[in-house]
Amino acid sequence: MLMTPVQGFRDATPADVDAIVALVTSAYRGDASRVGWTTEADLLEGSRIDPDLLRTDIARPRSRVLLAETTPDGAAEPALLACAHVAEDDGVGYFGMFAVRPDLQGAGLGHVLLTEAERIAREDWHLPAMRMAVIDLRESLIAWYERRGYRRTGVYKPFPYGDVRFGIPKRDDLRFEVLEKAL
Repeated sequence: MLMTPVQGFRDATPADVDAIVALVTSAYRGDASRVGWTTEADLLEGSRIDPDLLRTDIARPRSRVLLAETTPDGAAEPALLACAHVAEDDGVGYFGMFAVRPDLQGAGLGHVLLTEAERIAREDWHLPAMRMAVIDLRESLIAWYERRGYRRTGVYKPFPYGDVRFGIPKRDDLRFEVLEKAL
């Protein structure tokens, strides 16, 4: 099913921050995000990821920002296809900052990256479960995670209204629901 081969995963470095911010923004914000199905353009505008927080995630222990890459024929440098943040948080895995290039969404790349993040949490860190927080209005995205074994917990977290590092809400009813999967 995967139409664009992932030639490998690697951990991000501070030199990757600008490329990661551009990828994540393209997958979630503005008109470019409407090419894929993960867009939040009707819910939020502005930033999706803060570069300083990203640098902190890259540097902290038990935290990896995974990059999925491929080197197109004739290219000198690999192309960034997708990214995700996996970390230990309160004794379980945390999965977030998940982004696939909009023009590659629906080709199986997200599933491959999610599987690798789960493998890291389970095999490398020996964690019992993976959690994430998803805007609860994102029914199609939640359904995608449910098809991969995640369950809705009924635990909600407030959206950080007023903190423009996470976007400028277009609605006043945003909140996150915690999803969880036993590993």
